[in-house]
Amino acid sequence: MPSTRRTSVYVHFPWCLAKCPYCDFVSYATPRSDIDHEGYADAVLRELEWRAAALGAEGRPVRQVGSVFFGGGTPSLWDPRQLGRVLAAIRSTLPTIADVEVTVECNPTSLDADRARALRDEGVNRLSIGTQSLRQDQLTYLGRLHDPMGARVALEAALASGIARVSTDLIFGLPGQTPADACEQAATLVDLGLSHLSCYQLTIEPGTRFGELARRGRLPRAEDGQVADAFLALDEALSARGLTHYEISNYARPGEEARHNLGYWLGDEYLGLGCAAFGFERSDTASPSTGVRYRNDLDPRRYVTAARAPGGFSGRVLDEPLDGEAMLRERIMLGLRLASGFDLSAAAAELGLVGWTPARTLEAERLAGRGRLVREGGRVRVPTAAWLWTDDTAARLF
Repeated sequence: MPSTRRTSVYVHFPWCLAKCPYCDFVSYATPRSDIDHEGYADAVLRELEWRAAALGAEGRPVRQVGSVFFGGGTPSLWDPRQLGRVLAAIRSTLPTIADVEVTVECNPTSLDADRARALRDEGVNRLSIGTQSLRQDQLTYLGRLHDPMGARVALEAALASGIARVSTDLIFGLPGQTPADACEQAATLVDLGLSHLSCYQLTIEPGTRFGELARRGRLPRAEDGQVADAFLALDEALSARGLTHYEISNYARPGEEARHNLGYWLGDEYLGLGCAAFGFERSDTASPSTGVRYRNDLDPRRYVTAARAPGGFSGRVLDEPLDGEAMLRERIMLGLRLASGFDLSAAAAELGLVGWTPARTLEAERLAGRGRLVREGGRVRVPTAAWLWTDDTAARLF
């Protein structure tokens, strides 16, 4: 009988009311009135039908969906009825677990009590709200459209809506920001009743407005020492409030971890739907294992046209073959982001590879001797105090 594999579904909604200067996701600043809510949902449904037929071919492993994530862009701009059509189709077309996690990313400018309840009624059980800051000067620097009160109102509406789980994002490492200020904002958010908080260091990406300003030397930046101090201070402050620092950028009360993101960090497959969405599938028969990462067309109009094409969906713009070693490197890079680490031996064996080669074993011993890595049998993890160097630690184990 075919085996069963964990998977998740990511649905990309590519429109926002404004483009934030630090954002490198595919999103397009568009007035609400110019968004074709129903037409875009129709296109996603056509793509889902085509992909589900390929996944359900005879003899292929059964993919069981544990989470669905609507990201963007700003999915809270999407008419909840159209988002609900897509969610209902996913649940009826693909095998899903009984308590599937369904998350929608929201901005405070497009979330109020009525919208939160409407999303709840469509089957959404988790909201992720982009607060980013509770200080007006910082929100202005970040190019956000809401003000601190708007963020609080949106969070309180979400918490009162009956949606089971609410998370928010906070950006730290801003110019002139002290570690104490970052901690005070995080504490305020948690004290509203949130059970999950994502704290992201501001990163400057090429191709963004901030990236261009930084290239010209015209972007105010925080000092590296202040950013590192804020990271450690947030860990201490949020741990004192009962949240577990379970991943480099994420804190949760026990049982409230983001299941969708855990799937990425643990190397699960994921089905990407919508304009610019990425997906990842492993081969069914090859050993050592191989896989492919695909991406859909980045232009919404071309994506919709491809979805309407006779003979099946034709909107893929990237098919990146992955061999077993490439997939193992990704598992190392992502698995070491978790406080619990991951089982390198098991991950390699699943891919048909040897995890603890002599070279990797020697490097792990060196890292452990420097306090950068802990090895417990086949498992490895990075101590919290060494999380600031996780990327370099992972690269040394490649």
